[in-house]
Amino acid sequence: MDPATELYGRGVYRFLLSRQWVILTLVALLLIPTMIRLGFWQMHRYEERSARNQLVADALSATPVPVETLTSPGHTVTTNERYHTVTAKGRFDTDDEVVVRRRTNSDNAVGYHVLTPFVLEDGKVLLVNRGWIPANGPSQTAFPEIPAPPRGEITVTGRLMPDETTAASGIKNIKGLPDRQVMLINSAHEARRLGAEVLGGYIGQTSPEPKGDTPELVGRPGNEDAALNYAYAIQWWLFSAGVPVGWVVLVRRELRDRREAQAEQATATEETEPAAV
Repeated sequence: MDPATELYGRGVYRFLLSRQWVILTLVALLLIPTMIRLGFWQMHRYEERSARNQLVADALSATPVPVETLTSPGHTVTTNERYHTVTAKGRFDTDDEVVVRRRTNSDNAVGYHVLTPFVLEDGKVLLVNRGWIPANGPSQTAFPEIPAPPRGEITVTGRLMPDETTAASGIKNIKGLPDRQVMLINSAHEARRLGAEVLGGYIGQTSPEPKGDTPELVGRPGNEDAALNYAYAIQWWLFSAGVPVGWVVLVRRELRDRREAQAEQATATEETEPAAV
């Protein structure tokens, strides 16, 4: 038998028992289920985001309804009710108007949201976010200049929103703020401040549009990028399939290198052996 073939034939895969290859194999075995699990997690995120996008689309396309058909004093606006277009008839109460601090517009400029109580025909109050204004006061503590809303009895239309909380928004409800300034839009807090029955949640006004485009109306909610999660899921599963393929490629490369080294060793041995007489 050829010396190289004989040498190669003994324990050809014995190198797989070396410390380096045992560690490499264990890492590969751990990576495969981990990547598969990550793929399923991303697919779950895709389904969640797609469902939320559908809820938003359905709410935005729904026929406007009177606000009191969806909310009432003390009511918690649900996920299914969020973004529904509602209408209300009454008048703005600018005497009890407040501004919501540290809000940004579509250009990410920092300013305020204008929160104006809207007194309905039955005396209940609906909180209306009339939109964004720049921080144009002489200081952070001064109440900014706010364009006046229409006078008298009108009908407003807007998207119904749930009360803001620190847990949901991450915004801390700082105490000791300047007069008529708040951090969060919360109907329970406003009910205590106004001493009135306030409908749960608030609306982001969509009409009538303000004169001179100020306050700047809050834009439509955008879709969450669900497709990105779908792509990540496929990516993780492709990675999981690539791990065993990569392992096999490395093993074959190692075998090839060892075969070549053994062949060279055998050739060198033949050349050093004395010729037969």
